[in-house]
Amino acid sequence: MRTEIEKALNTLKSGGVILYPTDTVWGLGCDATNEEAVAKINSIKGRAPDKSFIILLDNDSKIQSYVTEVPDVAYDLIEYAENPLTLIFSGAKNLAKSVINADGTVGVRVVKHDFCQQLLQRFRKPITSTSANVSGDPTPQTFNEITDEIKDAVDYIVDWEQEISTPKKPSTIMKIAPGGQFSFIRR
Repeated sequence: MRTEIEKALNTLKSGGVILYPTDTVWGLGCDATNEEAVAKINSIKGRAPDKSFIILLDNDSKIQSYVTEVPDVAYDLIEYAENPLTLIFSGAKNLAKSVINADGTVGVRVVKHDFCQQLLQRFRKPITSTSANVSGDPTPQTFNEITDEIKDAVDYIVDWEQEISTPKKPSTIMKIAPGGQFSFIRR
């Protein structure tokens, strides 16, 4: 795994796009603070540049670096979530503009996935996560379902967990208000 982390890390540092395994489905990732790298993902997916992204972090203590206010309940939700959980926060900051939704929100997921955690620890910045498909097409549940069009367009394909055939599902998504009220967007 160390070699794959190093290769993915070098790609991210150079502004490239990786195809990588996550705690949910395979994702397209880049430096979430690099506007040009984010634009590459939009081009690969053929999606509108005003559509926001989810960012991945390795530790909940880093959320405050990218969100102006983190309600205490967010830490409890992350700690006790049984499945991957994305929280949508208001007041996104220190990210590429195209990662942030027009209303100033951003989706954040603290990953509990060995490869992602180690990559994020080494990179020391958030990584975007969006499903590895052309916008509007079904989300691939396994590596083998990802089209050659996507595979050929990225700068690096992580050679880790490609053989896993058990379908994975996208994360649960909850929106959390600065006051701590929350609601489900996707279960």
